[in-house]
Amino acid sequence: MNIEKIIKTDIELPLPKKVVINLLYTENWIMDKINIELKTYDISLQQFNVLRILKGQKEKPANLSTIQERMVTKMSNTTRLVDKLISKGYVKRITCKSNRRKVEITITQQGKVFLDEINPIMDEFENRITSNFSTKELAQLNELLNKFRNYNS
Repeated sequence: MNIEKIIKTDIELPLPKKVVINLLYTENWIMDKINIELKTYDISLQQFNVLRILKGQKEKPANLSTIQERMVTKMSNTTRLVDKLISKGYVKRITCKSNRRKVEITITQQGKVFLDEINPIMDEFENRITSNFSTKELAQLNELLNKFRNYNS
């Protein structure tokens, strides 16, 4: 279904506007699908992303700014995300005794086990949601999205 039908307009949108609206609509559509997948596991996409970042640190602690820099969805509530993951037992926070502003965050064994359980489910979801595309089309779409972000304002 084309984007004009989805947003219920009879007006033919100019192509640049159509592309931007379609990208925004598709991003929200994908987010809704991801949130449905993750809801069963009582975790948000942002929390899942933080866990993957911390696991990718390979036992090396991260601070809040490191996590923030590596987040797919940039947001200012990284502290709240980490707090929720601490309450679930998936991460731990260590405050430096000599400098209380220095905080190190690491994934716990429980967090690693959780990721080992949910990663295959998310991999299968990603394969399912992109199954209408050939490998060549996925590579092309990825290149086009990279090109989109190369716009210099």
